[in-house]
Amino acid sequence: MKIPFSKTSPKNIIRRLSLIAVSLFMAFVIPMQIVQKVSADQYDDRIAALQQDIDQYNAQATQLAEQAKTLQSEVSQLQSQAAAVQAQIELSQAKYDQLVIQITETEKKIKDNQDALGVTIANMYVEDNITPIEMLAGSKNISNYMDKQEYRSSVRDELSSTITSIKDLKTQLNNQKDTVKIVLDKQQSEKAGLVAIQTQQQNLLSQTQGQESAYQQLVADNKQKMADYANQQRDYYQSLLNNGGGDSGAYGDFVWQNLSPDNGAGGCVDGYPYCQPQDSVMDQWQLYNRECVSYVAWALQYRFNKHVMGFNGYGNAWQWAQQSFSDGKVGSAVEFSSAYRVSDPQPGDAVVLPASGNFAPVGHLMIVESFNGEWIHVSQYNMFGTGQYSTMDIKNSGIILMRFQDQ
Repeated sequence: MKIPFSKTSPKNIIRRLSLIAVSLFMAFVIPMQIVQKVSADQYDDRIAALQQDIDQYNAQATQLAEQAKTLQSEVSQLQSQAAAVQAQIELSQAKYDQLVIQITETEKKIKDNQDALGVTIANMYVEDNITPIEMLAGSKNISNYMDKQEYRSSVRDELSSTITSIKDLKTQLNNQKDTVKIVLDKQQSEKAGLVAIQTQQQNLLSQTQGQESAYQQLVADNKQKMADYANQQRDYYQSLLNNGGGDSGAYGDFVWQNLSPDNGAGGCVDGYPYCQPQDSVMDQWQLYNRECVSYVAWALQYRFNKHVMGFNGYGNAWQWAQQSFSDGKVGSAVEFSSAYRVSDPQPGDAVVLPASGNFAPVGHLMIVESFNGEWIHVSQYNMFGTGQYSTMDIKNSGIILMRFQDQ
């Protein structure tokens, strides 16, 4: 019986599906002999090609999202600048309008004073045609005559001075108005430039967001196709299981029996909290849900009080006990959680089935519940690729036992 053991690296969610589709072996109760080998590469190739497209589309969408973020920031800055300039324009316009009113009022004052001065000059002209003797004769006395002369001169001088001051004020107001008009024109031109740039940037932002949305739609379409292929693949394996399944099997040194339930589909039980659809969420150790590795990490920490850290992208089953990687890293369970290998099983030990050719190309993980002589009773998730809980008995052969530190 083939076990499509799966991995749960956060970087390789689809690889699990493609590696499930390796050759299927059917076995019988010990002693057993592998009698059938079936390949589902047709699904693997389709899923791998779709994943490659998704990676490219996601990269394009991410790049466009960053561009859109930058453009949005620039548009916001331009909007702020335009708003600030508009406030300056409104202030300058208010000053300009006020100056226009003041100039109009000043012009009226000039006219009023000019009219008054004209009347005074006219009166003085009439009186100038009267001889001093006649004026003196018409006055009660010399003092009265002198007062009239001084009054006329004073009024004339005052009106002339007022007119001069008002004209000077008008000149100043006109100069201020011209200055404010220059500033106002400059500010309006600056605002027009900002609005033009803002419009251009907004159009570019809309175009970029549209392209990003198009790539995201391509990603969604491909994911749907992948889900369809994955369902077809599961149906294919289920048909093989229905034709020759059982609760026992062997592959090389790895031997199991008493699989319960015998199709590995025991539901989402035993307190495991990540019961959403398989591979739809990531747990606290950066592992995808309802995978064998996610269940074992959870059981280690919350059922057996072990110290388990995140796996930083090295969460595949075979990577937990790896001796060394090409980049110099040791096994991820050793590297990140200080786990170590043991030979005598104890409840709470992690059981690693290493990568085993076509049988378990990404390995498999179980956890020790109890042991009796040469048989170890384990619990697990994702037997037969079901994403569900099951238990079975395995021999202490062809596996690696790893012990984690207590919390």
